[in-house]
Amino acid sequence: MRWAVFLAGLSGAVGVGMGAAAAHGLSSRLDPDALEWVRTGAEYQLWHSTILAGIGLFGARRKAFRLSAVLLALGILVFSGSLYVMAFTGMRWLGAVTPIGGLALITGWIVLAWAGWRYTGQR
Repeated sequence: MRWAVFLAGLSGAVGVGMGAAAAHGLSSRLDPDALEWVRTGAEYQLWHSTILAGIGLFGARRKAFRLSAVLLALGILVFSGSLYVMAFTGMRWLGAVTPIGGLALITGWIVLAWAGWRYTGQR
């Protein structure tokens, strides 16, 4: 699944950039809550980008693995993206959207667990 590896690479780069910005450049520009949102978004983005790359490299042949990758990619976008937008714009109402991304991430992991149980080791 080239698309998953491609998205994981881009997402990982953005996650590192956001984490570095939070550690170095944004601390004087954002209030403490907003800075924590950026840090949380970057942390979750990096962890989930890593597993997205792994699924893309190793789990591409089964629909369940593809579904897990889609859910994780969507979760990264909605969860981390809403935190970033909230931090930079002050649109706190996006805090209501963030859990939808978290639910997509959780569901992606559950689908991955099911796919691993069902398909790992079978040819």
